[in-house]
Amino acid sequence: MTLQQLQYIVAVDKHRHFVRAAEACGVTQSTLSAMIKSLETELDITIFDRTAHPVVPTSIGEKIISQAKIVLFNAGQIEELTLSERGITRGTINLGIIPTIATYLLPKMFLEFGNYPNIKLNVSERQTSAIIERLKKAELDMAILATPLNESGLLEIPIYYEKFYAYVSPIDSLYSEEEISPERLPGMNFWLLQEGHCFRNQIINLCNKNTVHSAAYEAGSIDTLIKVIDLNGGHTIIPELHIPMLTEEQKKNVRKLKQKDSVREISIVVRNDYVREGLLNIVSDIIKKIIPDSMLDQRLKKYAIRI
Repeated sequence: MTLQQLQYIVAVDKHRHFVRAAEACGVTQSTLSAMIKSLETELDITIFDRTAHPVVPTSIGEKIISQAKIVLFNAGQIEELTLSERGITRGTINLGIIPTIATYLLPKMFLEFGNYPNIKLNVSERQTSAIIERLKKAELDMAILATPLNESGLLEIPIYYEKFYAYVSPIDSLYSEEEISPERLPGMNFWLLQEGHCFRNQIINLCNKNTVHSAAYEAGSIDTLIKVIDLNGGHTIIPELHIPMLTEEQKKNVRKLKQKDSVREISIVVRNDYVREGLLNIVSDIIKKIIPDSMLDQRLKKYAIRI
């Protein structure tokens, strides 16, 4: 069994096609197929059902591929350790990020990564549960998520703290108040993100989940929520970083929340066995350029990340 064989089965699983997998690996289809067949013979099992179209792993094949991803991840860690020892920073970062953070970070992150030609950034924008699953399977190197997660096997590195604010329509009964208690927000005019967004769950917990009623419409993005409120009335809760994206007229609709702990923690999350400290600090340094200094974790302002 070789790392190359493991790379090939992971590629076939990704592309679900032997020819496309071979092209992605830079080898001929016959070479890739022969190497996978050799691995199957060695293990005395069948990894792929070749009669299916597209090709799919067998039940045991799925388990082997899952382990192969972790082995390849750890092999890459060894290479990273040697590069770090020589003061070289290069490679690929497979980053996961949730939609309610991506809007504020990604445009400037891509711009900043232009200063690092030796680093390739691949980003997957998904909901928290999907990102956690991919982190544990070593399909992602790191993620930017709202924490705490309380997930075994994962390390959370807080990077900034973001306050919540109410966004209230001028025709809403709460509009006249300068500060609003979160418990007063739930009701028929309270608009929320759709199920699956961790931001939605944070808001429900903040407002006392026992009093939150179903809204007439659950949006897929905060920007959509605001547009709905602008035309239909009502109110919602938005994160601090969304305020600069509002028009001057819309900013008049923003209200502070009275509750002191109306804030979310945002962290870089990696597997416990992650060792690519150099790449981790590059991501951290870029985020520090994007996020206002007042929001940054105090430790991050003073120290580099050590793992």
